[in-house]
Order: sequence, then C-alpha cells, then structure tokens
Amino acid sequence: MAENKAKVPAATQEPGSVQSRKDDIDQFLATVNSMPPAAHKGLGRGRLIFAMDATMSRQPTWDQALQTQAEMFLEAGKIGGLDVQLLYFRGFNESRSSKWVSDPQSLARLMTKVDCRGGNTQIARVLKHIRRESNKKRVNAVVYVGDAMEENIDQLCQTAGEIGLLGVPMFMFQEGGDMIAERAFREIARLTRGAYCRFDRSSAKQLRELLSAVAVYAAGGHKALVEYAGKSGQGRLLLEQLK
Repeated sequence: MAENKAKVPAATQEPGSVQSRKDDIDQFLATVNSMPPAAHKGLGRGRLIFAMDATMSRQPTWDQALQTQAEMFLEAGKIGGLDVQLLYFRGFNESRSSKWVSDPQSLARLMTKVDCRGGNTQIARVLKHIRRESNKKRVNAVVYVGDAMEENIDQLCQTAGEIGLLGVPMFMFQEGGDMIAERAFREIARLTRGAYCRFDRSSAKQLRELLSAVAVYAAGGHKALVEYAGKSGQGRLLLEQLK
C-alpha cells in the first residue's frame, strides 16, 4: 500500500455516527445547491461519468448498491437530456468503461452485469480517464462510489486538481467509515469543487435521493434539481434543506 501523506484534518465526529452522516448530507446538498447550472438550453445533452469501486470489500452490500445506483438513472431519465458512461475497476489491474449511453434502462442493465473481484483500488486510473474524457468533450459531473483508497494521495490530488480546472465537479460517495478513504475523498471533492457524502446500509434511501439529485443536476442544472426536490416524499425534505 502506498504511503498516505494527506494533511487533511480528521473529522471531528465519529465516522459512523448518525450526526456525522447528517452533517455530510446537509453539506452535500448545500454544495449542490450553490453550484451553477450544469447544462443550458441549446448547449446539448448533459454528460455524467459514473465510476465505482468493484473490489471484493464491497461484496456484502453490492446487490443493494447496484439497485440504488440503477434507480438514480431511471429518475434522471424522466427529465431526459443525460448521457452516462459507466466506469469501474476490480481484480488485478482491471478497469473498464462503457460507451456513452442515453437510455437509462440500458445503463441499469450494464450495471447488473458487474460483479466484485479482489484487488487494490485504482482511483488514479479513474481520474486519468475522467481528465481524458473531459478534454474530448464537456463532462458536467462525475459520481464516484467506493469504500477504500490504497494509493498515493498526493498523486491523486494532482490529477483531481487538473480535473477541477476543467470545471468537472466530482461527487464522492463513501461506503463505510474508513478514515484514509474519507480524507482522500473529501480532498478530491474539494479540488474539483464537488461534494462528499458517506453512506451505509441504513442510508440506502438517502443515497438514492442524493445520487438522483446529482444525475438530475447534470442533465438539467439547478432548476431541474429544484423541481426534482419538490416532488412528494423525501423530495420535499430535500427541498427544505436546499433553501
């Protein structure tokens, strides 16, 4: 494992506490709410890269996570205007990306074909892929879902800073409470002007809402996000936090 040299202050709340998760969600929503529109009329469809860690440590919650993640695209598909690329890593030096997909059903089917395999994290490859795709054509947002970081954080931050200069916010979702991963994910989110949020098995519904919010934001900008939050149920609660 590469030495972690991060100098980011540790969280003051216990990683797994309910209050800590609530603070993360509140901060996440506030960040998304303050961002400028990701897509404007006349400038084409929104583009979102969805990257995920598919290593063996995520196996216990993998099926539930796939369902939650697939539902975010179905929600975003209701407003249209979003192309998504799936990116994942697993096993020994295996990293794959899909073609850009506009049909949320197709993407959901792609995701269900991915299973977990043992191996180290490959976040550096994810970041380089994002940078490469963004240089080809505008990417409006990136979602990353993972539970660990086993690489040199300074090297990751260098690439994350370059992604930030390209105007691509990264929304970092952490499963579990690993402190090394949290520090790295928070810093990547900061450098790209994105947001960080932690989740666990008890927060599947909140994760689904937040993932859907990012997808809706990438497709239609702030206005579409407010309209999404104004729907029934949890959407109304999200709208209250956005104000």
